[in-house]
Amino acid sequence: MVRIEKFKGKSADELKSMTLDQVMPYLTSRSRRALRRASSKSIRFKQLIKKVNKLRAANSSKPIKTHVREAVILPDWLGVTFGIYNGKEFKNVLITIDKIGYRLGDFSHTTGRVLHSGPGVGATRGSKFVPLK
Repeated sequence: MVRIEKFKGKSADELKSMTLDQVMPYLTSRSRRALRRASSKSIRFKQLIKKVNKLRAANSSKPIKTHVREAVILPDWLGVTFGIYNGKEFKNVLITIDKIGYRLGDFSHTTGRVLHSGPGVGATRGSKFVPLK
């Protein structure tokens, strides 16, 4: 597995030292718009940022549990573990440099994989001739 060390030419230390306005040009337009709207209106996003800053100041390594799946991952969250709710449980996700600009919900899927087996007895006309064990 190839480990990504840079985000659009910037190292993790450079990204952490940048302000949000300096990071914005490196994000996609969808992420920039979401951050502009969230910073002015979203109370949940503001509360999440406060919670992250508080736990970083305390040097806590426990996951930050959140239901805010639409939050855009910021560079100053590098190394933080989030417990992201998927509708059933909290999935732990460690934030790395390749996840910057994505949403938290992108890494905690809400639906599982469905594996269908063969048809059951009575499913088709031909299945009535399948011997039962």
